[in-house]
Amino acid sequence: MLTDSPQPPASGKALPQPELREIGVDQVLRALGEPVRLGIVRALARAQQPMNCAAFGLTVSKSTSTHHFKVLRESGIIAQYDRGTARYSELRSAELEQRFPGLLAAVLAAA
Repeated sequence: MLTDSPQPPASGKALPQPELREIGVDQVLRALGEPVRLGIVRALARAQQPMNCAAFGLTVSKSTSTHHFKVLRESGIIAQYDRGTARYSELRSAELEQRFPGLLAAVLAAA
């Protein structure tokens, strides 16, 4: 079951995402196994704040970018919200740490 982001910004509309208890380690690892998606997660981890999806500078088409962000969101790794005509993404690092202690840090350190 996908739910709205727990705390969307006051001026933004959250996109559906899985609840913490619904996130599976297999989904997370599968999503992070793709280089473009891993790059998105690395950028979000470095930024430590929401990023406009256009700021990633991805070298793939817009439809492919949209697909990668959707996979990350539906696997529970990121939360997304729309503000005006821009879409923002943020890493659900605290929630992932609660669900799978050390997993995200280990993947990012190994990458």
